[in-house]
Amino acid sequence: MVSPAAAQFPMRVKTLLQEGLRLRDRYQDGEVSPQGLAVATGRLEGQLDRLLDRHFHHPDNQRLAKHFRHGQPHLFTFLRCPGLHATNNFAERAIRLMAMARKTWGGNRTENCARTQRILASVCAPAGSRVKTPLTG
Repeated sequence: MVSPAAAQFPMRVKTLLQEGLRLRDRYQDGEVSPQGLAVATGRLEGQLDRLLDRHFHHPDNQRLAKHFRHGQPHLFTFLRCPGLHATNNFAERAIRLMAMARKTWGGNRTENCARTQRILASVCAPAGSRVKTPLTG
């Protein structure tokens, strides 16, 4: 069981991320100007810097902080580049079927199989995004 003190760090990180999503939504709704978006993004990044710039005693918080420190320069990229998705969910969905097929088939046992799958994925994924099948066009 995690102590209430140890639970504060992940909750503060969650709050910062949710603030970033709300800021994105307000910008998309025209409530925030590009200049306002840049300033608010800088403030969020500063808050995250201060939050991560401390020593954590709980091992789970140490791991979480290490993870966020590693991805910190890219965490609010969706605010720096409006229109960019906040998560990689779209990309994950695009490769989901190929990943499931690879797991079902037991993986790629040879380099030639891996190469073939890469080629099929590169052909099938764009075709799927156009709502056409690779064989029928």
